[in-house]
Amino acid sequence: MSEQRFSAEPSGTRLQKVLSKAGVASRRAAEEMIAEGRVSVDGEVVSQMGRRIDPETAVVRVDGARVQLRDDVVHLALNKPRGMLSAMSDDRGRPCVGDLVAGKDDRLFHVGRLDADTEGLLLLTNDGELGHRLMHPSFEVPKTYLAEVPGPIPRELGRRLREGVQLADGPVRVDSFKVVDSFAGKAMVELVLHEGRKHVVRRLLDEVGHPVRRLVRTAIAGVQLGPQRPGSLRALSQPELGSLYEAVDL
Repeated sequence: MSEQRFSAEPSGTRLQKVLSKAGVASRRAAEEMIAEGRVSVDGEVVSQMGRRIDPETAVVRVDGARVQLRDDVVHLALNKPRGMLSAMSDDRGRPCVGDLVAGKDDRLFHVGRLDADTEGLLLLTNDGELGHRLMHPSFEVPKTYLAEVPGPIPRELGRRLREGVQLADGPVRVDSFKVVDSFAGKAMVELVLHEGRKHVVRRLLDEVGHPVRRLVRTAIAGVQLGPQRPGSLRALSQPELGSLYEAVDL
């Protein structure tokens, strides 16, 4: 009897196909990225075609930014309207974030929170490791806020906020501060800080004599709120997701 020979297909999926499916680029463009040495798998730069990977376990980066390959992981940006609770449910029937994602995925949770009177960017995900790190103070993830406050704004206020202000639960300092616009008796100011304490922006500005009249969170790390309308959800882009991974060393 003649001996039968079988050729086994290599396991895994071709890297360029994985990148294309993840929305990074077309398959041809992904091949060019690989040839240029812009893609790494598990810390090793790949420059040859034919590499196969397991999308469930491989860590792939393009230009140093991590790419999410799993299609069961969800990352959403919400423009939370004023008056909505940062909660997945409410036993008193008040409007909450969970109302907007009902039926989408019961594993979704909000990353951090905004108080009911604060508007703007809130992230929702079922990615437990990323969500945990984004909320952990040790990673110092920057968050940007736009606040309407009574004016005029004294010239030395920015320096004072950058140096630090003592609150009841300890000092807080901003990473940056600028006056965006100024009107008769009021001003719009932008603050960037990595604090996550409750009502910290409102308490900080109240302490320096400029209580908040309206507060909007406009960015978390590299994710921008932009023109997204209140109450709407959108999926994060790969570059946005990469900025979050970079911010928390994933």
